Amino acid sequence: MSVIPDKNTIKLLRIPFSLFLMPVFLLALSQSQEPQWFYAILSFLIIHVLVYPASNGYNSYIDKDETSIGGLEKPPMPTKALFYLTLVMDSLAILLSAIFIHWIFALCILAYILASRAYSSKQIRLKKYALTGFLIVVIFQGAFTYYMSMLGINGESLSFSTSDIYIMLACSLQIAGAYPLTQIYQHEADLADDVTTLSYKLGIKGTFLFTGISFLFCTIFYFLYFQSVDGLNQFFILLVCFVPILVYFNVWFLKTLKNVEEANFKNTMRMNAIASVCMSTCFIILIVLNH
Repeated sequence: MSVIPDKNTIKLLRIPFSLFLMPVFLLALSQSQEPQWFYAILSFLIIHVLVYPASNGYNSYIDKDETSIGGLEKPPMPTKALFYLTLVMDSLAILLSAIFIHWIFALCILAYILASRAYSSKQIRLKKYALTGFLIVVIFQGAFTYYMSMLGINGESLSFSTSDIYIMLACSLQIAGAYPLTQIYQHEADLADDVTTLSYKLGIKGTFLFTGISFLFCTIFYFLYFQSVDGLNQFFILLVCFVPILVYFNVWFLKTLKNVEEANFKNTMRMNAIASVCMSTCFIILIVLNH
């Protein structure tokens, strides 16, 4: 069996889907007081071009999905080449982090990789537990990624001030709202794989309500953060950029109440794309204004 990556192997890395997670890093860059631009660019590439795609690829290799997954409506069947490629990408991410950025950043990258492996691995398989799997994703893709991004951008750790806690909670609540929506169309496929997701536990209507509540608290913590750093003008920019997300979310929810078939892959990916583009745009605006 060939271990040379082919186009299907590359496709299963789902690099475009990894960019949906870009807003957390952009937020960190926008709030950094004195970003080290070489480290910022390198840490972005390590996280979004190596770590996230490798995590996607490993998950695809383990699950061997036959139905739609995030970013791929018809995923190809993975081969051993995908597994080896994820090992190379993860190893390269740790090596580059340790050599060029900071050893603590390298440890953070390692911790993220191990959590990702534990989430998908058949031996541990945290994803099959509704609450545990949810918390792993929310913590590591939210607050932990913000901390890790700041470390990569600044070359030093956060002080964990009150304002830092506010914004890290906002990041995790942001992921808490988005993550169950990414599972809303695949309840049957997950159950067939012995995976019970939070979205399945909540049901379709419950998932929308849970997402709405999470985003409400996310907005509250963003307000508390920007108020604490005398940046309410930035908060108002955030609110304006949130409008398209809120509009689409409510329209989609109302459609789903009338017809559960609306909770499908196409609408889920559209929701992800709108949210990612609006939030990334917001934080790029803040980067320009602040730097």
